[in-house]
Order: sequence, then structure tokens, then C-alpha cells
Amino acid sequence: MLALMRKFAKSWLAALLFAPLLIGFAIFGVNSDILAGAGTGYVVKAGSRILTAVDFQREFKGYKGQLEQRFQQEIPNELALQQGLDRRVLEELAFRESLDELLSRMGLRASDRMLTDELRKAPVFFDPVTGAFDEVRYAQQLKDKGLTPTIFEGILSDEMRRNQFVAAAASGLRAPRAYSALGGLFALEQRDLAYFTINAASVGAVPEPTEAEISAFIKQNVGPLPEFRTFTVVRFSAKDVEGSVVVDPAEVERQFAFLKESLSKPELRSVAQIPAKDAAQAAAIIDRLQKGEDPAAVAKALGVTPVAFNDKPRSAFFDPAIGAAAFTLPEGGVSGAIKGQFGLAVVKVVKVTAGKVATLEEHREEIEAKVRGDLAGSKVSDISEAFEAAIDAGSSLPEAARKAGAPMTVVGPVSSDGRGQDGKPVAGISPQVLAAAYEQSQGGESGILDAGGGDYFALRVDTIIPPTMPPMASIRPKVLETLKMRRQAELMQARADALLARVKKGEPIDAVAASTGATVVRVNAISRATLQAQQALGRELVGGALGAKKGEPFTASGPNFTVAVAVITAIRAGDPMQVAQATEQSRMQFTQELFGDISESARGYARTRLKTKTDLTRARVAMGVDPAVAAETAPGKEAPAGKGK
Repeated sequence: MLALMRKFAKSWLAALLFAPLLIGFAIFGVNSDILAGAGTGYVVKAGSRILTAVDFQREFKGYKGQLEQRFQQEIPNELALQQGLDRRVLEELAFRESLDELLSRMGLRASDRMLTDELRKAPVFFDPVTGAFDEVRYAQQLKDKGLTPTIFEGILSDEMRRNQFVAAAASGLRAPRAYSALGGLFALEQRDLAYFTINAASVGAVPEPTEAEISAFIKQNVGPLPEFRTFTVVRFSAKDVEGSVVVDPAEVERQFAFLKESLSKPELRSVAQIPAKDAAQAAAIIDRLQKGEDPAAVAKALGVTPVAFNDKPRSAFFDPAIGAAAFTLPEGGVSGAIKGQFGLAVVKVVKVTAGKVATLEEHREEIEAKVRGDLAGSKVSDISEAFEAAIDAGSSLPEAARKAGAPMTVVGPVSSDGRGQDGKPVAGISPQVLAAAYEQSQGGESGILDAGGGDYFALRVDTIIPPTMPPMASIRPKVLETLKMRRQAELMQARADALLARVKKGEPIDAVAASTGATVVRVNAISRATLQAQQALGRELVGGALGAKKGEPFTASGPNFTVAVAVITAIRAGDPMQVAQATEQSRMQFTQELFGDISESARGYARTRLKTKTDLTRARVAMGVDPAVAAETAPGKEAPAGKGK
């Protein structure tokens, strides 16, 4: 059952179900019912499951952090409220808690054994030497993530319960063939198009825009330029000085001697250990093993439990006597009766994997790189100390950089989103540097800050250019060009509409085209399945062709800044064999969409049935929003089922 659930958890079905339920443990983090009671009041209440302000703060912080990492910029609370991130997170949590509560009431759960088996499959919780599950390591790994074993096991239990629901809901699900057959007919339907185009030359010269038109356009469409800043950045990076350090061969040898044991691969052995009650039983075990019987079968026949060591180094054998015998015998060898710490035992060596002793030549390059990096790091540390000493002595940032020998760069003008005055991204500016530059006032100097990746920096803001309207000389040519193109397009459309009216009255499209000196172009067999091949026609013309009725004239933007007058001359069903193939190929897609509908219905039903409540004001306060502001923007406290405030 567990294997089946795990298979479903990795499938598209699970993805369809859980994507709308929650943005994910990696984003939202800790499940809530385990933490019920942490903090006062609730932000989400779904039956017995309670999400507190403390829980929401953690969930929202995780989600916002993911967005900040994706867009490489900080998202202040003001922007988060403006974009509705608070509501989005609150709604998703309300749906998640509702479904979890409903599944729990239905009796779905993971047994303790299933939970334990699944928990012990995570390699990060195992001792890398002994290969055994390490309770201390387990607790420490969770602590580093801000979790406890109780919380993490609650999360895992909820996930396994959802997997059971997925397995049941998706079992045998398949969309009716009629659904995909309609899709196949729709995609492969073929249409013949006849059209001619009106271009810019056919409408003559366009009059120059008036000053009033120019002013009105600028007022409506041109805003002020953003604030720009110029700043001096001092870098402290080991990469900058690695080329200047000299690696001592003796130090490489010393480092290798220190690392040799860890770089070497120890001999590994697979060993079967069978405990014996007394010497007579040990002799019987030895005899049967030497005859080639399977150790597991021998142990079972004697009613004892064998101990298996699979591909383990000698350090994994906690009993010295057992370890000594296991690493003395050849492959296939059987020991005598061994008196270990826990009584008599017999071991058989099932497999031997030879170890390998590391050599300096094999690892010279990586050790030299390590030594060079250490030397560079030390040199950068000396540079940064000299820089700080110069600052403390009263030097300005540029003077301190020159005294310390630190590389210095002048950056800008650059806006807060990393763009230059030409509107293009400025290369080489990290988010950390940009954020620090916009935290200082003009002339302000930062201390040494972390740039990530082991690099550091300090900066001074040299100039601040406040937001201003762009110079008229720089924007006037673009405004004129835009206004002329707009007027040209209006004239072309008006001419096309007049010609369209003639076609609608019954005049043949070829005759109408000929009266303007244009030629009708015919494109046959346009279908939704061959859109890629029709890109040259333009999106609007192809869209019109696929949406119009037979014989219905229409206009649309044509290729290369033209307006097309067009008509569909024929509509045919697709090839039956291709439709049949498309029916089967698209059936899975329809099944996915059907399952998506099921998941949405399950979420909505759970939330409505439980009358889940939310408190947006308390959620916003947990985000760090001023309580008065939070209350003003969220006048109601509770949002009943399906109506998050």
C-alpha cells in the first residue's frame, strides 16, 4: 500500500490534486494542526484544525521568500497587500486545512508502522558511517529547519493521508472517449481562407500630429523617470586574489596527509551474523553455513533473528570481536563460534568490496584548489581588516579601499530595479548590492556586507537623481512616430471596413480586391492542430479564420502592419484516421482536466461542509502590518466558508 501511495504521490494526479491545495511544503512549510495553540486566537479554523497567527507568519514568510527569490527583489508588506498575497496565502491555507480535516473525519490515516517505515527512508537522518538511523541527527536536522520530530511527523502523516485519498480518487479514472473525440474533431477541423490586405501606402501620407495631440499623448502615456543612483562599490572576494597567491607544495602534502583517510574508500563487507544460544547450536550453524545453506534460512530454522550488514565498513561493526572476524575471513568464509559482547554468534562473509587508498596525484588538483582558496580567503580577510582600520581612522570609503588594496567600481546611474537610464538592465549588480545602495542617503557609506557565495562588499552612494520627467527632446521623436502609426492604422482600418461592407453586400472578394489593386491570397486547410505552420499570417488573422462561420467576411490585423479583409470559403471535417489518433492521444489530457475538476470540488466541498473561518486582520498583523491599518483594510474578522475576507 505504501509503495502504491508513493507512486501516486509522484504522478501527475497527485500534482493536480495538491497544486491547488497548497503551494507546497517547500513554500508554506509546517502543517498547522500540530501547532494548534501556538499563539493566541486563530487565523484559520477548520473543525479541530487551528492555524494561529504564529503559524500564518511562518507560512506567509516562506511563500513570500519564494517569490522574492524568483523575482530577485524584496517584496515589502505594502506591495504584498496591494497584490493580494495575504489573501492568496490565507485562502490556500483555508482550503488545505479544510480538506485535511475532512479526510481525518473520514478515517483516513497513516498507521504508526507506515509512518515509521517512510520516515526511515530519508538518508539525511542516517549516520553516514554506520548507516543506522540516528535519533540525534534526526532531531538536529529538523531543528535546523525550525521543526521538531512531532511537527515533522505530523506533516508526513498528513501527506500520506492525502496520498491515500489520491489513490482512491484516481483509481480507474478515465475521461469518456466522447470528450476527447470532440476535442479531436475541433482541433483537426480544416478551413480555407481567402484574404487581401490594406497596407500603409494605400492610405497615403499621414498629417503631422498637432501640439495638442502630442501634449495629450504625453500626459496620458508618459510618466516620470524613476530615481537613479550612482554608487561606489568595494569588493572583498577571494576569487579576485586567487591568481596572486602562491601555493606551497609542502602545504599541499600536509593537507593531503590530513585528508587522506576521508578521501580513501574503505573496504566494505556484507556479513550475515547469526546468534547462538550455546556452543552446540553454534557448531550446528557453522556446519549448515559451510554446506552452503542460506543464512536467513538457517536462522529461521533455529528460531533466531539474524543481523545483516550490507556493504558496511569495519567501523559499522560495534562489536570488536564480530568486526575482527568479519574483516579477516575471505568472501564466502564462515567463522567459528565468536564470543561477542552479546553472547555467542557465527558470521558468514557474503560479499567483499575492496577499498581504495587515496593518492596525492589523484587529488592534487582539488587539494591545491583548497589551499589556494584558503590562502585567498586569508588574504581577503587581511584586506578587509585593513579597510576597516582605515575607515575607523577617518578615511572615506574610496581612500580606505586604495589603502587596503581592495578593488573598487563605480556603478550607475541605476534604478531600484537594476535598470540604467536607457531602460536596459545593468549587468553585474547583485540584489544585495542594489538593496544596500537604496538604503543609504546621498554620501552614506555602508559597512562590510555579505554579497552571498563567500563574497562581501561595502559601498558609498555618490549621487541621487530624483524622479523627473524625461526631456522632451528624447521622447518627442518616439511620440511622433507612435501617433503617426496610430493614425495610419486608423485610416487602414477605416478603408478595410469600407471594403468589408462591399463583400458583405455580396460583391465577390476577388472583385473588391481588384478594385484596390490588391490580390486575393488563398490559404487552405488551416486547423488548430497546424497553428505553428500559419504563424506568418499573424495571430489575429488566424484567430479570425478559426472563429468565423463559412462565408462570413471579417477584418483582422494582417502580416507586416496591414489590415486584412477576409472570408472563410470552406469548412471540412478532419481526416477520420487523424481524428481517431487525436482522440486517444488527448484522452489523458481530458482525464487530467477531469481530475483537476474533482480536486477543486473536493476543496470547495470540504470548506463549505466545515464552515471554515478565517481572520484576515489577524493574518495581516502576523505579517507585521500595523494593527490599525490591518483593521482598516480588512473590516470584517471572520470569513465564512468559501468567502475569505
